[in-house]
Formats: sequence, C-alpha cells, structure tokens
Amino acid sequence: MKIDLKIHMKVDVKKYILLSFVIIAILFTNLPISYADDSTEPQISSAAAILIDNKTNRILYNKNATERMFPASTTKILTAILVLENCDLNETVTASYDAISSIPEGYTSAEIQGEEQLAVEQLLEMLLVISANDAANVLAEYVGGSIESFVSMMNTKVNELGLTDTHFTNPYGLQEDNHYTTAYDLAKIMQYCMKNDDFRRIAGSVSCSIPATNKSDVRSYTSTNDLILPNSPNYYRYVTVGKTGFTTEAGRCLVTSAYRNDIELTCVILGGTLVNGVSSRFPDSITLYEYGFNQFTLKNIANPGDVITQIEVSNGTPDTKTLDLAFADSIDALVSTADINTNYTPEIQLNDNISAPIAQGDVLGKAIYTIDGIQYEADIVATHNVETSQLLQFVLQIGGLMIALWITFEIFFSNKRKK
Repeated sequence: MKIDLKIHMKVDVKKYILLSFVIIAILFTNLPISYADDSTEPQISSAAAILIDNKTNRILYNKNATERMFPASTTKILTAILVLENCDLNETVTASYDAISSIPEGYTSAEIQGEEQLAVEQLLEMLLVISANDAANVLAEYVGGSIESFVSMMNTKVNELGLTDTHFTNPYGLQEDNHYTTAYDLAKIMQYCMKNDDFRRIAGSVSCSIPATNKSDVRSYTSTNDLILPNSPNYYRYVTVGKTGFTTEAGRCLVTSAYRNDIELTCVILGGTLVNGVSSRFPDSITLYEYGFNQFTLKNIANPGDVITQIEVSNGTPDTKTLDLAFADSIDALVSTADINTNYTPEIQLNDNISAPIAQGDVLGKAIYTIDGIQYEADIVATHNVETSQLLQFVLQIGGLMIALWITFEIFFSNKRKK
C-alpha cells in the first residue's frame, strides 16, 4: 500500500509539471514576440519595388527594381515636370476636342469640355490629384504642339536622366506594350521632379478645387493617394508627395516620397495586388518606409572647422609652417542604425606641390569617406596663413644670382676666346 502511494504521488507531480509548462506556453503565445534581429528585410506582396534615400541615392530595399514593368498613371509625374519646365502656372490653355475625345472608356477623366479654358496650374491639379487622363492630353498638346511631339519630349528627358529601361508612348499611362519603365527608373524620375517646389506642392495636395470656367461650374476633387489622406486607414503622415496608377496589366502602382528625422526617402511600388480587398501598394509602401526610417539613420561624421590632419609646409616660416587642415563643410552619412557608434576613417587626398604662401581657407585637398559603397567627401582647408620663409627666399635669391653670374662669366670668356 505504501509503495502504491509513492507511485501515485510521482505521477501527480509529473502531471503538475507538464500542466505548468502548458500554461506558461499558452501565456507566452499571446505576448508580442521581440526578435533579436530587427534588420531583416521586409516582406511585401507587390511584384516590384524600391526604397531609395534621396540625399545619398543609397538603395535601402530592392525587389525586381530593374525589371521592366507597365507604369500606368505614374507616367504622369514625368508629364507634370515637363509642363512645369515649359510653362507658367497662370497660362491659359484651351482644350481641344481631339485631346479629350481620345481617352478610352474606363480611364479616369475630369470631364474637361471641348474649348474649355483652364489655367496650367488647374490642369496640373487635375493631373496629379485625381489622375485625370484628359488633363494629361490637353497639357501635352499645349506644351508639345501635338501629343506625339510631347511624347518625344518625354523620351528625350528620359535619355537626359540616363535611364535606359524606360520608354513612353503616351503622356498618361495608356496600356501599350512599348510603354514601360522600372521601379528604379521611376524613383530617379521622382527624385528629379522633387527638385521642383511647384511639383512638390501640387503632388502633395490632399484635394483641389477648380473654379468655374467658360464650360463648367466649380469642381472639387480628392487625391487618389490614400497615404496622404488623414481619414484613410492607409494614412501615413510622413508621406509628402505621391502619384498612383492602375491598369489591369500594370496592377496597382504608387510612387511616393516621405520625410522623417531629416531623412527623405522615395518609394516605388509596381505590380501591386489586392490583399484581403485592400490594394497592396499602400501597406507595402508603409512597410518599406518603416523599415527605412527605423533601420537607417543620419550620422554626422564631420563639421566645418574640425581638424582632420596636420602637415609641414617646407618653405613656410618657422612659426607658420606647421599647418592644421580642417573640413570646409559638414558631412552627414546614411548608416545602419546598428552602426551609429562606428568611427569611420577617411581617405585624405592632398593637392600636389603644396607650398607657401598659403591663405587661411585655401582648399588644399579633400577627405573621402566610403561607407556601405557610398562616397561622402568634403574639401579640407588651411586653418591659418602660411608665410614664405625669408631665409629660404634669401638662399634662392643668392643661388639665382650665382647662376646668373656663372652664365655671364661663361658668355664673356667664350666670346673672348673666340676673338
């Protein structure tokens, strides 16, 4: 009887231990999991994407970024910048019947009327805020003289930007086999557009209102870009500009830029799909931005006036020939957050034949940091004047005088011998 009791107690203890492990496992299953390595690249469902830093051009994420894809209405960012570079915003444009009647059924339209008069800025708002294809044609015809001529301007600009995997056949993104680009090329186009303040302002508008014209009453529109709409479940407050695009063949496309903590990133999504009824282009963009802003940071590695090295100027005076060289400008590098405390050493390239006299602030070379394949550089300058040594000048003068006397002596006696 005693033995049976011990066995029973041992079994109960094992049960209690096992039950305790099960309870603990259940409790921890419901807690948020913290991973030791948060730097794992994000997972997105869209076919192609790129995330790039606008200041350094460092690519932070790449998925099929150089694969040729259909751009749909993201085409319009190039159309917009060409208009901005060739027109004043207050110029008046009269819409032709040909420009508005050629838009296929099912493509977005602002219902511009034939002979309707609109300002260039109003047409750009229609173009970028609601993605009006008729506005694209009207602007293209106005700027280029014809739509065909404007398309030629588009491809010329693409060539000027050095983009080899992009070709356009129309100004708004009509689905055509020879109308293609890549996520990388679109990012470069967007970076170029972002240099224009009017583009930034219009492409970042949440809505627009078009005053009454000779053919229409007042019209109001809301942006197609959910990332900039405060009431949207896809709102992302750091996004400043963007352009959407969609055709059945291209999928759901989006080109945006976002700014946070002094870092400006551009994100391109191509070939987006529907995931649980929601367009993947918006959550995919947010995923990539969160990855970029959390995993990378700006590190200040140099400031103006910071001494980087010291040199001896051989022909300088004793009290000035020892010369500190300092950075002329600041250097901020984009580094992985994990490397924020890393000390980086630059390559110093000095000018040839540095000699006195030297003035304070003279550029005597440059410092180059290479971090993760990106080069950052700044001029290095003299921190004080370096005067030419008088003793050296005296020696040089004496030497020059002796050489001159010797030449004169040789000429004199040479002539005498001839006589």
